[in-house]
Amino acid sequence: MDGHGSVASEAGSPQTHAWRCSGHVLALDRPRVMGILNVTPDSFSDGGRYFALDDALRHAEQLHAQGADLIDVGGESTRPGSSEVSGETESARVLPVISALAGRGYLVSVDTRHAEVARRAVEAGASVINDVSGFRDPAMRQVARGCDAGLVVMHMLGSPKTMQHDPRYTDVVREVRAYLLERAALLEREGVERERICLDPGPGFGKTVEHNVQLLDRFDELCDAGYPVLAATSRKSFVGEVFGRSEPSGRVWPSVATAVEAVCRGAACVRVHDVAETRAALDALARPSHEAIVGMGSNQGDRVSHLAWAAERIDALPATSVTARSPIYESAPAYYLDQPAFANAVLVVSTRLHPRVLLAELQRLELAAGRVRTFRNAPRPLDLDILDYAGTVCSGDDLVLPHPRLTERDFVVRPLLDVAPGFVLSDGTRVCREAVSVGMTCGVLRSADAWRTA
Repeated sequence: MDGHGSVASEAGSPQTHAWRCSGHVLALDRPRVMGILNVTPDSFSDGGRYFALDDALRHAEQLHAQGADLIDVGGESTRPGSSEVSGETESARVLPVISALAGRGYLVSVDTRHAEVARRAVEAGASVINDVSGFRDPAMRQVARGCDAGLVVMHMLGSPKTMQHDPRYTDVVREVRAYLLERAALLEREGVERERICLDPGPGFGKTVEHNVQLLDRFDELCDAGYPVLAATSRKSFVGEVFGRSEPSGRVWPSVATAVEAVCRGAACVRVHDVAETRAALDALARPSHEAIVGMGSNQGDRVSHLAWAAERIDALPATSVTARSPIYESAPAYYLDQPAFANAVLVVSTRLHPRVLLAELQRLELAAGRVRTFRNAPRPLDLDILDYAGTVCSGDDLVLPHPRLTERDFVVRPLLDVAPGFVLSDGTRVCREAVSVGMTCGVLRSADAWRTA
C-alpha cells in the first residue's frame, strides 16, 4: 500500500459534488464517516455486542457523538462463509433501530441485500440503501426507483457463502471499476438519479489479500468516474494480514491507516467501526504538517538496503515526505547483546498523519521486510520507531512519545544530532551524547547522500 508524498497537498481536498440521500444533501467537501452498527449475533468483529435494542441505540449515540455522519445498520452478517437469514428475521433486527435513530434526526443507512428489507427500512426512515450485492436483484432496483434514498452499490463475487472460494481477476481494479460503472449505468437507465449513487469496491468480498491491497493502492482509479466512492476496509481480515494483527479488536489503527490511504486517493466516505479514531486521523489531514523523527535499525540480511527500502516507502506514505536523512552508523547491540551489530539511521519526516497512523504504517513496513517478533530486542531485518512527534507527548500501551529510551541510545542520539544539532524533544528534553549508555556507534557505513540509492 505505497502512497505518494505529493498527496499531502491534496489530502482531504474538497470534492465538487454531493451525495443526495432522501431529503438530505450530503456535501462531500470533506471526507464523511459512516459508523457501523451491527445488530447481529455473528458479525466478524462485534457480533452480539449490540444485538439488544437498548445496546444498539446507546452505541449509535456514541458513534454520532464521536463524529459519524451516517449510521449504517446491518441485521445480517455477510462475513465470508456466512449463511443468509430470512427477510423477517433481518427486518425484526433492523427496523426498530432505524425507526428510533431516524426519529432522533440521525442520517441512517440500511446494510441489506434484500429488497423487502430495504423497502421497509426506507419506510422506517432510512436515507441510504447499502447493498452488498450491487443491486443485482431487479426487485432491489425497483425499491431504488420507488424512493429517493442514497444508494451504495458494492462489488462482490458470488455470495457471502461462496465469495472467498478462489477469487481470480486479470486486473482486479479495472474489473471492479467496470462492474461498478455498469451497475451504476443500469440504475440510471432504470430511472435512478446519478447524484444518489455511491460506489463501493467491496474489499474483502471475493478478493485475496493481494487483490485488496491493489484496490487500495489504486483507489484513485475507482474515483475518477465522478461518483462518490466509499471505502469499507475496517477491521477486515486482509488488514490483519497486512499489518500483522490476528484479532479484529487489534486492527483499530491499522484500519484507520487504510481509511486515510483511501481518502488521500479520493474516497468520499469511509465505513468504520472506530469513529473517534478515524475522525481524529482525518481531521489531522487538514492541519499543518508536523515534524516527526523516525529511528531505523537492521541487523539481518543486507542492512543498508533494508534501511534504504524503508526510507523510500516512508517518503511514499500519504501526506508524508522525508526531509532529511542521517548517515548510516554501525552500532553495537543494546539490551540483548548476543546478536550481530546493527546499521542505524534517523529520518526527519514531515507528515500530516496522526502519530498512531504513522506508527501503524511503520509496523506494516517492518512486517513487509520480514520482521518476526519472537522476543524483546531480538535480531530483525528492520526496526522502525517514532522517536519524537512535534507537539505530542503521550503515554499508552501502543505508543509513548517522546520515545522513553531515546536519550540513552547512542545509535539514536548520534544520527539525530547529525540531522538536528541541539534537538529538543517535545517534552522539553535537550538531546546530547553525554547521557548515552548503550548501543554505542562504531563507524559510518554510508554517508547521508550515499544511501539514497542503496
